Amino acid sequence: MNQLIIENGLVFYRGSFHALNLYLEDGLIKLITPYKISTETYPHAQIIDAKGEYVLPGFIDIHTHGGYGVDVNNAQAEDIQKLATSFGQNGTTSFMVSIVTDTQEHTKATIKHYLTAKENLAPNAANILGIHLEGPFLSHEFKGSMPEHLLIAYDHELLKEYQKLSQNNIRYITVAPEVEGVLEKIPEIISLGIKVSLGHSNASYETAREAITGGASVCTHTFNAMKLFHQHDPAIFAAMLEDDNVYCELICDGRHVVEGGVRMLLATKGNKKVVAITDSIMAAGLPDGQYKLGVNDIVVKDGDAKLAYADVRAGSTLTMIQALRNFLAFTDKPIAEIVPLLTENPAKAIGLDHQIGFIEVGYQADLNIIDKENLTIHQTIIGGRPVETLVASTEGVE
Repeated sequence: MNQLIIENGLVFYRGSFHALNLYLEDGLIKLITPYKISTETYPHAQIIDAKGEYVLPGFIDIHTHGGYGVDVNNAQAEDIQKLATSFGQNGTTSFMVSIVTDTQEHTKATIKHYLTAKENLAPNAANILGIHLEGPFLSHEFKGSMPEHLLIAYDHELLKEYQKLSQNNIRYITVAPEVEGVLEKIPEIISLGIKVSLGHSNASYETAREAITGGASVCTHTFNAMKLFHQHDPAIFAAMLEDDNVYCELICDGRHVVEGGVRMLLATKGNKKVVAITDSIMAAGLPDGQYKLGVNDIVVKDGDAKLAYADVRAGSTLTMIQALRNFLAFTDKPIAEIVPLLTENPAKAIGLDHQIGFIEVGYQADLNIIDKENLTIHQTIIGGRPVETLVASTEGVE
């Protein structure tokens, strides 16, 4: 039996911080109490003294293409396992494996590697929640770094083939609703157990509204790779912002969206509908240099990832802990208003808020203990087990 007591922490509980103690057993949160937990009751429990620091739910990244030397599209099973371990050591306790637009053969191979990796994760590795397909049913006009020759019209049989091969592990897909065949098939995509996010899109306001009515519920990296607002043509951007049912992903690295844009999105959507993502590539956590993102060659300079052959951003080098720091620095909001962006909201966006994202009895015991002053991670706990933590950076806002 695995038992752990976390005492003397400022626990993020039901929207605010409280002086609480936690008892974790066999991977779940079993007790939340303001009273000291007796070691006589749990004589075999390990004790962690949080020393008045923040105790948060573990970070959840629903849009990442890799990090720490691993590119998801080019990864073998052991590489994905390495990625999960690295994420776990850096505060991300759960993540989606995001596959960028690629050949069918390569996409299928990546799905197979994902399945093998998920079956053999180390105890200290981050939970792999499923697969996110970013494409191939995306706009040519707003392709971003997606390889244009691999973008195609909607193919429901292909998506069903991918989902069958994944053993129903594809939970999330980014599509452009104006692409031929997408709009009318959104309910059928959802029937496959896949959440629909709109992005890489040139859609009109009306088309986007119709997609939302059909069940699309998320906006992929809001502001980026989509037609933006004009007073005579509000476009997909306005449709995403105005609808209270839509969650909006945001890459808060100060490059993809500047500080004023971050504040605008929070003012528009509120802190319950914005989802912090990294959209990270294999260069996250590593120095500048040459890297890969699927079929693309990437050059990272000053932490900024771009296509080697064009001045186009291709993912980011952002980490979740740095995203937390950036949100706080850009908005000057209290940390209690920002924490849900990295924890509760991503869990809700993909329909797993009954298991993760909250510190509640019965939920997975995935937590971060974070220094109040420097916002560095002192300890990550995954499945009720302390993880060796690598992050100790006090780097400034990017």
